Amino acid sequence: MADTAVTTREIAVAAHDGGTFNAYLAVPASGRGPGLVLCQEIFGVNAFMRQSAERLAEEGYVVLAPDLFWRQQPGIQLTDGEQDMPRAFALYQGFDQDLGVRDVDAALAALRALPEQEGGVGVLGYCLGGKLAYLAACRCEVDVAVGYYGVGIEQSLQEADRLRGRLVLHIAEQDGYCPPAARERILRALGGRPGVELYVYPGADHAFARTGGAHYDKPAALMAHQRSMAALQKAIGPEFDYSALWDTHCEYEFGTRDVPATMSTMVAEPYVNHIPTMTGGVGHKELSRFYQHHFVNSNPPDTRLVLLSRTVGATQIVDEVLFCFTHTTEIDWMLPGVPPTGKYVEIPLVAIVKFRGDKLCHEHIYWDQASVLVQIGLLDPAGLPVAGAETARKLLDETLPSNTLMARWKESAAK
Repeated sequence: MADTAVTTREIAVAAHDGGTFNAYLAVPASGRGPGLVLCQEIFGVNAFMRQSAERLAEEGYVVLAPDLFWRQQPGIQLTDGEQDMPRAFALYQGFDQDLGVRDVDAALAALRALPEQEGGVGVLGYCLGGKLAYLAACRCEVDVAVGYYGVGIEQSLQEADRLRGRLVLHIAEQDGYCPPAARERILRALGGRPGVELYVYPGADHAFARTGGAHYDKPAALMAHQRSMAALQKAIGPEFDYSALWDTHCEYEFGTRDVPATMSTMVAEPYVNHIPTMTGGVGHKELSRFYQHHFVNSNPPDTRLVLLSRTVGATQIVDEVLFCFTHTTEIDWMLPGVPPTGKYVEIPLVAIVKFRGDKLCHEHIYWDQASVLVQIGLLDPAGLPVAGAETARKLLDETLPSNTLMARWKESAAK
């Protein structure tokens, strides 16, 4: 199994006006990749920023998170708790924005000089860092910039004509630091410009992507991350063959039935969720247990997956398949507690597979459980809006009759 560990270290960055400041460096397991300067919130390069750097390194980036408060209080690390907030706001209010952008530019120069960095470079930031990402796109040589709920961007829209590379801004609809009037100014000034993507997240508040924070909004954070990764990959890479990675994973699962090999294709702490039955596992230990004792070795011998379509995105694959088997063994993950019936089953199944870099991060698997129960004889479809193997047959042959479960379908024939 290849090394999957991100490596981290502190480096010193030379400021443009003399002196040095520290920056937290996270390098992907491959040892090299495109560069990304990660700009902090108003809490310094704290645990969240370091975790964010490491997560982005898992995505394949060489990430440098500079200490942008070094001119005020070097090395400070605060939280969003009540005790730290006054200090955080004081640092923000005393922050020299123009010097901050120069420091970001110095960090970009330091990043480009690293032997691990290859290819393009970008900037990604949150809150204060979100505005700095925007300003870096206007003032620095960057290929792409991503800003999460940047504060005060509306005050610097006059610089938009100097935008370089690609720009993505994630805006929280309920952000008190970017009220509706400010948001509309940003959307009017930047909307429609080539290479600019603006996303507003309904109902989301400031810091919706800060895991563990009071305003953390998982759906919004997931969508924002996917959009960020799509922009970053398009502008600076890296490129991964998700299709080949997923095929290898499936071969280990259903072909060789090798649990350690299956786990080797996944991140350190992955998860799998079979939505209809809520089976799977979260984390390496529980998922390994699930695969070993309740999945890989419990599928019937004639299990077959017929791929009908595959959509490959920036961070994930969506597979549409026919899942076929004869119910000759107890299938814990799909039919837990149901003794073998000997019935043949074929059902449409959708797999949404998320990647982090070149490793699988999680799987969401969907199918129609009612159709399975009908086919093994545990559910009588009479009088119910459910069907058995007919759903699979119609998936393959769209000319088969539609609306056969709709008693009122005949009534509209003459209308």
